Formats: sequence, structure tokens, C-alpha cells
Amino acid sequence: MSRSHIPRKRFGQNFLQDNRVIEDIVNAIHPQPGETVIEIGPGLGALTRPLLARLGHLHVAEIDRDIIARLKQEFPPEKLTIHEGDALAFDFGSVGPRMKIVGNLPYNISTPLLFHLAEYADQVDEMHFMLQKEVVDRMVAEPGCADYGRLTVMLQVRFHMENVLDVPPDAFWPPPKVDSAVVRMIPHTGAHGEVADMALFEKLVAQAFAQRRKTLRNNLKGLVDDATLAELGIDPSLRPEALAVADYVRLANRLAS
Repeated sequence: MSRSHIPRKRFGQNFLQDNRVIEDIVNAIHPQPGETVIEIGPGLGALTRPLLARLGHLHVAEIDRDIIARLKQEFPPEKLTIHEGDALAFDFGSVGPRMKIVGNLPYNISTPLLFHLAEYADQVDEMHFMLQKEVVDRMVAEPGCADYGRLTVMLQVRFHMENVLDVPPDAFWPPPKVDSAVVRMIPHTGAHGEVADMALFEKLVAQAFAQRRKTLRNNLKGLVDDATLAELGIDPSLRPEALAVADYVRLANRLAS
């Protein structure tokens, strides 16, 4: 790996360097010729090169001008389409009607970026991301455990998710201070019930988890009363992590009606 590029903390740059891990990630993505794939944060090209070898053409989203210049030097435009700018503001829907999204996501913006990406669930076939393991644990958590929260519910309502690979710090340069993991996200339609009003669902979930140690009765005051909870068979004295994703869907749909 070329180390002439100095990793920038403000972009959360940690570059993959372990060839075995890179091969495992690319095999998990399973890119096929003709597929539209966009890589977020290609960095020094550790995933870009093997993805291109299988695809023939790749889209990348990158904010760092130095890296963009490197990419333009190494890859011709007919092989690599570069979308310059912040992934948080990028319209992923502009890439194509169907796509796979992959990447080693900057850990400092991973949660807002995941919420942004979730908006494109109906155009995505699969997503594979390297993230802080702690974040992946929250994404795949089951009701009732400490990792289960707002992120869990907001993503599981749209995606089936699984941790496909744990990655140690020494797989990167510079090594991060945390363990990492690769998550696979596959959109599903209504596995937990159809959400009637997504904006209302988001508001409900955010308010329910605003103070984790408080009960649903306290957290949802002003939005849901005890009678509505009882009508749906939900105990108002429960804490928010006790409710399954389907319970939040039922509750939001009851409010929407």
C-alpha cells in the first residue's frame, strides 16, 4: 500500500490493508458483471481494484480532493465514475434504478450516513459496510438487550441485517482504536408490517428512545396515552427496548389512523 497519503482525521480515514480481509469482503459483496455498484470512500483503492476486476465499471463517492486526484490518475473515466463531495449530501438514487452500495464508512459519521442511506432502500439490492463493531452490534440487536435502540428499529424496519465478518484493528492503516465488522443489509418489504406514515414512525421511535431508562409511559407522554398502549396489548411500564420492531409499526400505524 502507498503510504504517501496522510490519513485525515476529519474524514475519519483508516485504510484497509489486510489482503485476506479485503478478499473476504469482496466475496461477501459477490459483485457480478453489469451490476451497478457504488463504493463510499474508496480511499487508496483496497476494495476499488478487486471490485473493478469483477465488475468492469464502478461508481465511487469521495470527499477528499487528494484521493480524487489519485483515483483519476489510476483509473480511466470509462472504468470509474467519481462522484465528488460529501456522502451525507449525495443523491444515491441518481446512480441508477437498482444498485449495490458498499464501503468502509467513516466511523465519525456512520450513524447519520446510515439514516441517509436507508432512504434509498427501495432502489438497493444489497449494502455491505465496514463499521465500528459496536455500531454493527446495535444494528443487528434483538429486543430486550442493551444494544437495541433507535438505530436498530429504524434500520430493521427496512432491512434484514447480519454481521458477516469481524475485523481487527491491525487490518487497517492507521489502526483504529476499536474493533470493526462488516454488515450485510438486504431491504425487505414489510417483514415487520407496512409503515403507514414513515415521518410519524421516525418521530415515535426517536421519542420512545429519548431517555432509555424511562418507561414508555414517560417517554411517549403527549404522543401516546396509556389507553392506546393497552388497546394494542403494550404495557406502558415497559422500557423502550422491550418492544419489537413490529410493535413500533403497530403503534405508529394506530397513531396514523
